[in-house]
Amino acid sequence: MVPTGIAHGLLGRHAEREVFDRLLATVRGGRSSVLVVRGESGIGKSALLDYAIDSASGFRVLRADGVESEIELPFAALQQLCAPILTRRERLPSPQYDALGVAFGLRAGPQTDRFLVALAVLSLLSEVATEQPLLVVVDDAQWLDRASTQALAFVARRLLAEPVALVFATREPSSELTGLRELVVEGLRDGDARALLESVVHSRLDEGVEQRMITEARGNPLALLELPRGLTTAELAGGFRSTADVPLSGRIEESFRRRNKRLPEDTRRLLLIAAAESVGDPVLVWRAAEWLGLGVEAAEAAEADGCVRFGERVTFRHPVVRSVVYGSAPLRARREAHRALAHVTDPQVDPDRRAWHRAQAAPGPDEEVASELERSADSAQTRGGLSAAAAFLEKASALTLEPALRARRGLAAAQAHSAAGAFDVAVGLLATAEAGPLNELQRAQADRLRGQIAFASGPSGDAPPLLLRAAEELERLDPARARDTYLEALTAALYANHLGGGGVMEAVKAAKAAPPSPQPPRGSDLLLDGLVLLLTDGHGAAAPSLRRSLDAFRRQETITNEGPRWLMAAAAAGMLWDAEAWDMLTARLVKLARDAGALNVLMMGLPSRATLHVFAGEFAMAAALTEQASAVAGTSNQPARRGPRYGALALAAFRGREAEASAVIDDSIKDFRAGEGMGLTAVEWARAVLYNGLARYEDALVAAHQASQAVNNPRYSGWALPELIEAASRTGDRERGADALRHLIEITSASGTDWALGVQARSRALLSDGQAADRLYQEAIERLARTRVRVELARAHLLYGEWLRRARRRLDARRQLRRANELFLGFGAEAFAERARVELNATGERARKRTAETRDELTPQEAQIGRLVAEGATNQEIAAQLFISASTVDYHLRKAFRKFGVKSRTQLARRILADSAPSARAA
Repeated sequence: MVPTGIAHGLLGRHAEREVFDRLLATVRGGRSSVLVVRGESGIGKSALLDYAIDSASGFRVLRADGVESEIELPFAALQQLCAPILTRRERLPSPQYDALGVAFGLRAGPQTDRFLVALAVLSLLSEVATEQPLLVVVDDAQWLDRASTQALAFVARRLLAEPVALVFATREPSSELTGLRELVVEGLRDGDARALLESVVHSRLDEGVEQRMITEARGNPLALLELPRGLTTAELAGGFRSTADVPLSGRIEESFRRRNKRLPEDTRRLLLIAAAESVGDPVLVWRAAEWLGLGVEAAEAAEADGCVRFGERVTFRHPVVRSVVYGSAPLRARREAHRALAHVTDPQVDPDRRAWHRAQAAPGPDEEVASELERSADSAQTRGGLSAAAAFLEKASALTLEPALRARRGLAAAQAHSAAGAFDVAVGLLATAEAGPLNELQRAQADRLRGQIAFASGPSGDAPPLLLRAAEELERLDPARARDTYLEALTAALYANHLGGGGVMEAVKAAKAAPPSPQPPRGSDLLLDGLVLLLTDGHGAAAPSLRRSLDAFRRQETITNEGPRWLMAAAAAGMLWDAEAWDMLTARLVKLARDAGALNVLMMGLPSRATLHVFAGEFAMAAALTEQASAVAGTSNQPARRGPRYGALALAAFRGREAEASAVIDDSIKDFRAGEGMGLTAVEWARAVLYNGLARYEDALVAAHQASQAVNNPRYSGWALPELIEAASRTGDRERGADALRHLIEITSASGTDWALGVQARSRALLSDGQAADRLYQEAIERLARTRVRVELARAHLLYGEWLRRARRRLDARRQLRRANELFLGFGAEAFAERARVELNATGERARKRTAETRDELTPQEAQIGRLVAEGATNQEIAAQLFISASTVDYHLRKAFRKFGVKSRTQLARRILADSAPSARAA
């Protein structure tokens, strides 16, 4: 028999209970804890969640259950979870307050992004946890709507110093929850399984029959509890027929199905309403039941059977019960339940759910319902529910009889699914729409969408020709949209282009023949013209148009539909060696994206800004931004190129830790090898930087030459030229260095910025002798000192110092090498610092060697928070900017206080500012 005091679902779960005990103890100690409980249906996940809730004395408990029938409704689970604490919404910052209100349908407002909603939920949970520890339980996470899953996964990764426990229970691994701590719940051991089985089978069991039942249940507690029910004594004693070939979940569901069939018809109808109304709102369930003529007595048999409980919420005994009740009901009965729920759902309070219930109740094409769905799709998108908008439009298309309208709605559904990242579904719907009577503009839009999907779903050479064809079709129908599509095609070609490939020039040729830009030209028009000139006539011809495009982008106030174009504008700033424009554009891009909660735009902007911070020698900031980009990419499940790869490559290369950088490079190659030539060029540039820092000049020369040959990848191929010149000068390959210098002079002279001309002077000095070299090194240092690209300045000091030592000017060399060493150590550029140290030692002066551990060294997050404190930001402002809670900000600040031995924000700010001063003095 089951041991006294141990519930069926917890029998044999000693180790699992200890995990939950430790989790709650951690939270009682003031730190957050996150756990994903994973296992098959019936394995005991829900029982463990109940154990956690029962053990959480002194905690406030919030709970949400994923429901299959509402998997397409945006924020359905999140709204269920947050409903009891929404009164605290008043304490949130205004953007978060508004985002949450719009997402939950509490107020009208412009379209908001899921990322800002997620931040609002993080702040809300953190606020509640200031009063008492908080346990957040999410059961059946595999059935959460995507918007809720992404928001909660974001919260899980940002909790730190809050007394919050967040526990998910799910059947299958989830990409959104990847990387979070997992507890995999497996079957019971035979002894525990036997005790559990004997607790529910009161007749004598044949030993062989009992063993077969245990074997076939595979230790699944729900199977052991439910499979014997409904079987006769003769069936149990005379031989339990083998069901080994039936999936376990199917056998469990069959057990519930048999029990459900034995209930009175009115009870089954009531249960079906409760299963279809997945929020568990008893008021709606009883109103729908009353509309169908069902009384309270219908609930008596269900509660007596133990499969459901009607209280403050309608809760089923197990999620499988809800699934069986809904899935086993005849289609006609399901439609009846949805019809009743639609009738009693207030169209003013919850129009989306009402429309969805009406759609599920429709027996066939119904234009009224389809129109309502289409309107709800607009509402859902305004609330940030792209997946819901897509599902509504897909259903609207299916309910539409008129062919042209059906095709139009199908195309809209495909566009929405693509925007939501469901590319496979989008392609299927696109094919259906294309089979219908689309007009010319719709046909062109379909072609453009097919190209956008090809590009967005991963590196692909298919995207540029598809987008080019769409652009050509749009020329006569919508010239402005045609130019935007040409820019998309050229962008796709630049990303997909392999080293030496010709796809870029095909896109350039087509874009060159595009309709003229409207007057006055938009930033995207100037950018397209500038890129075409750059790739055909060179930097000198392109520079004026590209500069005008950067100015136009900086004047724009919104980025909602132009995020990728802003990113290409930032890339153009890099091609022009214009650090100031790059800084302004990426700062504005990231700020606007944060303010708007534009997740996809933010994910693209953070790596670009991280790379700028690398050039500025602000490695801690770059690392923090790269970590943020990783978190955003993980939340959105975007392809690798939309993640932090580019920023991570730059950071690893300049840090100069060979093993770490090699791992980043190898991982990047795996992601880029599928066809992202821009990424492969970035890898070779990063290798060249790394090897130059390590003084492995032969290897640097090979990598830099490879990158510099990618003439259709102007940013990284241009940046590779100084690396090639440095490596060539050290290996004695002056001819190759001279060729690279001629190309570099052409590029940097067209730019005319101090960064460009400073790097040009430094590179010319490497290939010069005597007074000419001396004068060029001094010019390089003078120019680069006026920029924020401090790494380039430090490298100029290093190269000048090396040259001076070889010219036997030891005292002058020491001054330059000392400055270089100080700068590199301050940045954390370990390989270049070691180069400077070795050279300085060769002059007879002993330089300190950076140790692997420094007591005062801050983590990237601590450094970023310290910098913001020094700028005067409050904890609340820092939390909003970094997408963490105010409690986490305070936690990092306390750690920074201890490391620096300070006791106040003012003292920390002074220390941060003092530590940044040497770089300025060294300039």
